[in-house]
Amino acid sequence: MPEQLVAHALLRAVSPLMGTHHLSNVLSRPLARRARDPKMTDAQIVDYLRDNGYPEHLARAGRSGLIDRYRKFVEEVEHGYKLGLEDYRNDLDLRGILSMLQLDHEVHDLDLRLEAQLTNRTIRVWETSPGDPPWDFGYPANAGRDLIDDLTKEGLI
Repeated sequence: MPEQLVAHALLRAVSPLMGTHHLSNVLSRPLARRARDPKMTDAQIVDYLRDNGYPEHLARAGRSGLIDRYRKFVEEVEHGYKLGLEDYRNDLDLRGILSMLQLDHEVHDLDLRLEAQLTNRTIRVWETSPGDPPWDFGYPANAGRDLIDDLTKEGLI
């Protein structure tokens, strides 16, 4: 897949987190600004997010803030996910950002905790990253009525 298409797929996946920012603004930036160095410093992560048009609250959070936010999402799933599909997809987008920043190794244990809570793992509920990342498949077994209703309306269950 050409690099431009991969970049488009990644950025399309995180668009709900981008607020009023438009994908065309981010896609017009050079691909050299993509996160490629697995040893990015915290400052480089913040700069990358800012330079690529992510909302300030995400950029300001940096590595630790993004990981903390993902941890809170996993905890919500463990305790019973009460929100709807749009919010669930936004939370999955956060995981896609972590993957794009090559921070998978830092959230591996959280991924295992999340995966342990998911059911219907053959159903793709979102596309956050190229390939078939496991977090895109299934939904919380203890999902609240809003998420179940939304998944039903979309014909996913």
